[in-house]
Amino acid sequence: MKKYFIILPSLLIMALVFTSCKTKRTSKEGSFSKGADVGWLPQMEATGYQFYDADGSEKDCLQLLKDRGINTLRLRVWVNPNNDKASGHCSPQETVVMAVRAQKMGMRIMIDFHYSDSWADPGKQNKPAAWANHSFPELLNDVYKHTFDVLTLLKKAGVTPEWVQIGNEIPSGMLWPEGHTDNFPQLAQLLNKGYEATKAIDPKIKVIVHLDEGNKNEKFRWFFDKATELNVKYDVIGLSYYPFWLKTDYKENIADLENNLKDMASRYNKEVMVVEVGGDYTLEQNTKEMLYATIKAVKNVPDNKGLGVIYWEPQGEKSWSGYQLNAWLENGKPSPALDAFKN
Repeated sequence: MKKYFIILPSLLIMALVFTSCKTKRTSKEGSFSKGADVGWLPQMEATGYQFYDADGSEKDCLQLLKDRGINTLRLRVWVNPNNDKASGHCSPQETVVMAVRAQKMGMRIMIDFHYSDSWADPGKQNKPAAWANHSFPELLNDVYKHTFDVLTLLKKAGVTPEWVQIGNEIPSGMLWPEGHTDNFPQLAQLLNKGYEATKAIDPKIKVIVHLDEGNKNEKFRWFFDKATELNVKYDVIGLSYYPFWLKTDYKENIADLENNLKDMASRYNKEVMVVEVGGDYTLEQNTKEMLYATIKAVKNVPDNKGLGVIYWEPQGEKSWSGYQLNAWLENGKPSPALDAFKN
């Protein structure tokens, strides 16, 4: 497929700074977050992908999501990404543009720092090329500065996110090898640098630490027991939940997810949030029921400590993205599965 480059000149960023409203959080703070991670959206639009409502009328993708109950946008940010359609973009500057656009629609914002030039997940946590030869003390400074600089760009454009995620799916750490969980004391220091940089921008921003396989309590206890022992600072435990990758139906492990959510909230006295969820786009009813069940599981956490549920790339329609767990139809319309967020 032909690649299209998104050019975001500094003048555009400056225009957003001067036209955006004063720094603020959107309304509804404290209400249940129903979200979407839409990191591919700018590339989809740049390649000419068109989004349609159920009646066939062309609409802004964010409006389509909002009409289905989505009130939160999660945006990943990479350090020095390339221009590849699938594994590039999501630069700090592009993240600012999307965050301003989402906030103007009344959406709440979460920023997901990968601390990489491309995908960071349990199977890969590659350092940015610019940091590759840095010593551990230099990496500590890198994490602080990158976090602080990106959040400063957002603040100057009138956006202070409600949540900031330090690392993406880090059951084995981040910035390998220095930040691997084999050396958890160093990982703890890196996480705390991200926390400190975030709080320096605004102490009210909630900091998230995020693991995959949210139904696996033993995995979460191991990680967060170590984090507690080493005085890692954070506010929210973030979980991914993908029954598809577990090769099971959600009915087989949704109770495990709910039990883990409740255990994390009580054991560590933290708020919890499913920051990534998704289901097979070909199984619309099953995905819709899975979303209902996931939302219910989070809402069942006592004392309102269950903050919300975020679908990962619902708009990433298969013909464009190749991604099986999107929630969009081949005709460019939202899947009925997303109606689970309406109620």
